[in-house]
Amino acid sequence: MEDPELEAIRQRRMAEMMARQGGMPGGGMPGGGVPGGAGGPEDQEEQEAAKRAAEEQRRAMLVAVMMPEARERLARIALVKPDKARGVENMILTAAQRGAITEKVSEERLRSMLEQISERDSKASKITIQRRRPAFDEDD
Repeated sequence: MEDPELEAIRQRRMAEMMARQGGMPGGGMPGGGVPGGAGGPEDQEEQEAAKRAAEEQRRAMLVAVMMPEARERLARIALVKPDKARGVENMILTAAQRGAITEKVSEERLRSMLEQISERDSKASKITIQRRRPAFDEDD
């Protein structure tokens, strides 16, 4: 499922990641390393505009690969658990970029993805508490 939109999004993400990792001149200082921060507000506005554009493209891709019922369910989940919803969105988008999604994501498939994420999270967050017993019991 090689789509020109997906390729453009990949290129923008790579450019954003490069910029975040130190692609900014002046050692990552806003304003290009110029003392006093000249040019800082413009850079910040550009970053915000790029972030909004990337989020809009993300939504457009989700609309393209998901059925309306699945999108509604994901929106309801996002109200309660935004991290889990974002994880499912990422899972769907990466599958779409790899070409693993041949048809639109249905509500049933969305539920199975949610179950996968829940299982993964429950395995990672299992905590066992073992209390120490005193060496000398006073009950003896």
